[in-house]
Amino acid sequence: MALKVLIVDDAVVDRQNLERIVSGAGHRVVCAESGEQAVASARSERPDLILMDVNMPDLDGFAATRQLKSDAATRDIPVVFVTGKNQKADIAWGRMLGARGYIGKPYSAEQILAQLAAA
Repeated sequence: MALKVLIVDDAVVDRQNLERIVSGAGHRVVCAESGEQAVASARSERPDLILMDVNMPDLDGFAATRQLKSDAATRDIPVVFVTGKNQKADIAWGRMLGARGYIGKPYSAEQILAQLAAA
């Protein structure tokens, strides 16, 4: 089954790389460049899964996820952090916010595909 995946990253290269992996596996991709766009896109697009960066200006991935999880319309959308912020405390915080997964950069296509398969 093809999923609709929201990819959130302020870095163009990272966004394009994730988009290539996800669309190459036959899934539909929606992209956002910021936490604000992520929240708006999640509400309007209703993705099956969100791949979320943490380090972004203004509203970071943790804050965006907190907003998504506090909104009845978006709280059930699984969030997987894909980020260079991968210390144990970051991973624990991501899980406390309700993230389903946490992938550190650099990542492999297999790690991304495993999260898609679990969605």
